[in-house]
Amino acid sequence: MPVRPRRAAAALAATTSIALFASACTGSADNAAADDPNAQTTITFWHGWSAPAEVKAIEDNVARFEKAHPNIKVKLVGDINDEKLGQALRAGGSNGPDVVSSFTTSNVGKFCSSGALADLAPFIAKSKLDLDKTFPKVLQEYTQFEGKRCAMPLLSDAYGLYYNKDAFRKAGLDPEAPPKTWSQFAEVAKKLTEHKGDSYEQLGFMPNYLGYETVVEHYMSQWDHAYFDKDGKSNVAKDPAFAEMMTYQKSLVDSLGGFEKLDKYRTTFGDEWGAKHPFQTGQVAMQLDGEWRLNFIKDAKVKFDVGVAPLPVADDEVAEYGKGYLSGTIMGIAPQSKKQNAAWELVKYMTTDTDAVVGFANAIGNVPSTFEALKSPNLKFDDRFKTFLDIARHPQSTTPDGAVNGPAYQETLSALAHKYESGKITDLKKGLADAAAQIDRDIAAAK
Repeated sequence: MPVRPRRAAAALAATTSIALFASACTGSADNAAADDPNAQTTITFWHGWSAPAEVKAIEDNVARFEKAHPNIKVKLVGDINDEKLGQALRAGGSNGPDVVSSFTTSNVGKFCSSGALADLAPFIAKSKLDLDKTFPKVLQEYTQFEGKRCAMPLLSDAYGLYYNKDAFRKAGLDPEAPPKTWSQFAEVAKKLTEHKGDSYEQLGFMPNYLGYETVVEHYMSQWDHAYFDKDGKSNVAKDPAFAEMMTYQKSLVDSLGGFEKLDKYRTTFGDEWGAKHPFQTGQVAMQLDGEWRLNFIKDAKVKFDVGVAPLPVADDEVAEYGKGYLSGTIMGIAPQSKKQNAAWELVKYMTTDTDAVVGFANAIGNVPSTFEALKSPNLKFDDRFKTFLDIARHPQSTTPDGAVNGPAYQETLSALAHKYESGKITDLKKGLADAAAQIDRDIAAAK
């Protein structure tokens, strides 16, 4: 399973919980030194996994931890989203968690700046942990904000392109040569599309922003871009990459039948996390998705030949082909916890122990988050999984910038994108300028 059924749903949960973090307590080095990590104790770990296979994987990983740390017992509480997490961290008290995880990396700026999660610097120093030798750069970036590290990376996601090789062959396309640029992609998507009245027999690709995983930040990863300038101001109106991406996406929507026709077809899709996902049923021939989809395809017993590749890049950036969007699960310590040293032992084990990281990655089909785990001979995957490992290691792969108000700036940009693709806004230049001004106002208010 992915590092979760997240993107649209998690973003909404994150938005709801933003205000809850503002008054959370702040951890400190003094608190971190208060408890004895060798004493007999029980800590509580809140996590977001809920599917049976995921829950078993986290239980197995924690069981390995308890075997290595017989004095520490772990109570697991699953299916926790950021809204529930924010409420608990704000309330404090003895009934809350000691260790927490989140699938919303875009909330790290808020977690760190508000003190919703404890500062991990004293724990890292005490453990003599060299982060540069442990984690890839992007993962280090999305687990800290403005120099404060309040989280550690636990597995990661790399996004690429899934495509139906059988459909490629039927359309006269080379199944071993997926498109590398967005202009090539548009041509391939049209050739793979079979219209059926006001619907489709087969759609080459679902470009709409409400499509599964086709969100602004995933598209933007394939254009060189900067969300903010050197002064911390929104860059979306000044950086031409944002207008280029939105103009391209709108042209793709129009060329494949128009927003209304596509959106009507989208409502026929099965659940993103079930066997009836539209790529798995053959309703769409290409899909933007993460590495976890390989496990879903296997479980759904998909009968056609599935290929994977990096997402296309902007036409003038073909030298960077192979890059992609990266994200992942984060782990941290509740600042109210009275057992922070014991909590750190669990966080450190799950995020840095090679066997633990590899075992968990194998169990849920995610990309390992440490250098040692990435090269471990015990890592199990089919040949296609290597594409995602390569994307994770690509020097141009990116993740969105952190912000003091979490994902709010992404949501402002997404709101504009939705209106532009549907024709409700036609002046993109003005729309981007308005969005940039709103982003700057929101960040200033949050500070």
